[in-house]
Amino acid sequence: MGKYFGTDGFRGEANKNLTADHAYKIGRFLGWYYKELKRRNNESESARIIIGKDTRRSSYMFEFSLVAGLVASGADAYLLHVTTTPSVAYLANTDGFDCGIMISASHNPYYDNGIKLINGSGEKMDEETIALIEDYLDEKLELWGEKIKEVPFAHKEHIGRTMDYSSGRNRYIAYLISLGMYSFKGIKVALDCANGSAWNIAKSVFQALGAKTYAINDEPNGININENSGSTHIEALQKYVSENHMDVGFAYDGDADRCLCVDEKGNIITGDHILYACGKYMKNNGQLLNNTVVTTVMSNFGLYKAFDEEGIDYAKTDVGDKYVYEYMRNNSCKLGGEQSGHIIFSNYATTGDGILTSIKLMEVMISQKCSMSELFKELKIYPQELKNIKVKDKRAALGDEKVQKAIQNVSESLKDKGRILVRESGTEPLIRIMVEADCKKDCERYASAVADTIRLMGHEKI
Repeated sequence: MGKYFGTDGFRGEANKNLTADHAYKIGRFLGWYYKELKRRNNESESARIIIGKDTRRSSYMFEFSLVAGLVASGADAYLLHVTTTPSVAYLANTDGFDCGIMISASHNPYYDNGIKLINGSGEKMDEETIALIEDYLDEKLELWGEKIKEVPFAHKEHIGRTMDYSSGRNRYIAYLISLGMYSFKGIKVALDCANGSAWNIAKSVFQALGAKTYAINDEPNGININENSGSTHIEALQKYVSENHMDVGFAYDGDADRCLCVDEKGNIITGDHILYACGKYMKNNGQLLNNTVVTTVMSNFGLYKAFDEEGIDYAKTDVGDKYVYEYMRNNSCKLGGEQSGHIIFSNYATTGDGILTSIKLMEVMISQKCSMSELFKELKIYPQELKNIKVKDKRAALGDEKVQKAIQNVSESLKDKGRILVRESGTEPLIRIMVEADCKKDCERYASAVADTIRLMGHEKI
């Protein structure tokens, strides 16, 4: 992680940690950098950069600031308007763009925002380019043997253009529909769009595939994104599915790159459940290349036991779909993801895609001719306690000797009957504590012991 960019972009409170000036300068650098790469490769055309945004009020401000920077540096900006992160990744790859930008803070509240960068292959931007951007923001950029405090402006006919590219979003919707292997006719599906990016895409896809589709939290107003809705507040969908006798429900986050599910009984289906069902299905159909599912260190111990019973291998990466995808790409794996619902099907996408995940899980359910709950009857999820402590300094808190001793004490107490994982958040000023054990009370007690130590040592930010 860099000074500004974490595991999922440059994120912070709008006009506080992340400002319009930051966005303008990022646009200035990207527009100049990709045009300069072309020039050095004896290519005369302008750089082409595609931009999407979620429904936050501040997304318009950041969009206009980025566009101003891009065109001032001579790049052409193509606007998808409100769309999902995976749609930007898909189009960056298929339509020959130099890079893509998504304006979103994902599952964060409306007053936060973020700038996610995607390369021309539809993958998260490489660390080397991120480092150059950070150096430019800090006015200490050195590139190609020069110190560059400010990149040059384009002039006359070299000034960039801004173009509407909503047609690209429509083609992405058509692509999702094309991935439906079965008709959803007669199935009652609830979709929680989190008042975010999925609001004008998800329902269209499910209706086209024949489902009886019912959308909730699909009326964004700029300040209600993720508010008591979506994958981080799935109780709203649980209630809707139960009260309205839905067959299944899917919940997305603000930019729709993750998906959680609710079965017909109102039970929550996490990313681990999805990896289990899809991994088993793909193995049985000869689609699980290398017989390996890629997980993160946050996946439940019960998932690994279930994979062992099915004869499926697994890998563990750091938290972040970026790291999951890197492992998948380097090892030719076809399925990976996170407990939080970032699921990657590398045959179809280069990033987590919530709507795609919904379609693939529907495929498993329909092919097995069973209810959603029946897909997981052989999967035992161990009790898990998660605590997030807001801290003044993540590294100082985690490096404290007393905190480390508290973590060690819990680990020794659990032995082989559970585990503890304490880590820095990649996107927020938080220390995340996760404990798994046979007993829920033990999970709570051990997690609280570490959290209390962090507070006692004065690291908590009130």
